[in-house]
Amino acid sequence: MIRFEDTVDGKAAQTREAPHMGNEAGGLLMRRPLAYADRWWRTDDGLRLYARDYPASAGRVRLPVICLHGLTRNSADFEDIAPQIAAMDRRVVVPDFRGRGLSEADPDPMNYHLWTYAKDVLDLCDALGIGKALFIGTSMGGLVSMVLSTLRPNLIASAVLNDVGPVLSSKGLARISESAILERATFRNWHDAAGFVADQNRSAFPKLGQPDWLRFARRMFVKGRDGHLRPAFDPRITEAFRGLTVTTSAYDLAPCYASLAAGRRILLLRGALSDVLEADEANRMGSSSPNFLRVDIEHVGHAPTLSEPAALASLIEFLESQG
Repeated sequence: MIRFEDTVDGKAAQTREAPHMGNEAGGLLMRRPLAYADRWWRTDDGLRLYARDYPASAGRVRLPVICLHGLTRNSADFEDIAPQIAAMDRRVVVPDFRGRGLSEADPDPMNYHLWTYAKDVLDLCDALGIGKALFIGTSMGGLVSMVLSTLRPNLIASAVLNDVGPVLSSKGLARISESAILERATFRNWHDAAGFVADQNRSAFPKLGQPDWLRFARRMFVKGRDGHLRPAFDPRITEAFRGLTVTTSAYDLAPCYASLAAGRRILLLRGALSDVLEADEANRMGSSSPNFLRVDIEHVGHAPTLSEPAALASLIEFLESQG
C-alpha cells in the first residue's frame, strides 16, 4: 500500500525557502519567493521516495505542475524555475526519482528504468491526490512523461519536453553514458567538483562561468560523512543506463510519444547545440503533432536549464496559456 508521509521520522515536514531569482522573469512580475515542503512517500515495493512541494500562490485555482529531472540529476535542477511557476498560482511538485537526491536507492539496479519511474510518479500523484497536471520533463524525465501518457492518459493535461524525443542520437547517448560513469569520482572540495562539472559540460554550456559551474556542482554532489563530495545518485543507475540505451534503440518509443501528443499541447524546448535530440527528429516530432510548439535555445546543448531567457519566457507563456 502506498503511504504518503507528512512527517519526517516523526517530525513535522520541513519547509524551505526557495532561492531569490530577481523581480522579473520573462515579463512576469515575481512575488515573494515561495517556500517548499519536503514530502516523502513509500512505493509498492517499499522504497521511501522524496519530492519538493512548492505551494501555489494565492489566486486562481489552476492545475499543478510536475517537474521530472534527467538521468543523473535530481529535484534541485528545478530550484530556479519552480518558485516562478508557483507564483503563477500553480502548485509545483518535483520528485527525486529512486536512487537520486533524497530518495532511497533500489536494491535491484535493474529496476532503474522508465516504466518503474513512471509507476513511482503515479504513486506520488495518488498520494498527493493529483488527478491531472501539467508535466515538464527534462531529458529522461520527458521519456517518463511519454510512458505516463500510456499508463494513465487522463493524468497529463499538457507537456513540456526539454531536449528529448522518442528517438535519441546514439552519439549523445554514448556521451551521457561515459559521463555517468566518470561521475563516480569523489572530490575533497567544491572548487574541484565545479571544475569537473565544467570539464564535462562546457561544450553544452559554452556561456557559463565559474559561479555557474559551482551552482551546477552543488546540485549534483552531496557531502558524505567523511567530508568527501560524491554524486547525488546511486552509482548503479549507470548499469541500468546501458539498458536505457538499449531501450531507446531496440524499443519503439514512437507510440509513447504519439500517446502523449494526442489531443494535448506540446512545447518542445531544444538546445540548439544538442547532441541528444537532432534537429531532424525535432522536425518529425512537430510534423506528427497537431498542437506542437518548438523553441530552439541558442548557445545551449543538452539540456537547457530552463533558466535561459528564451527558455523561461517560452515556458511561462506556455504554462500561462493552460488551465
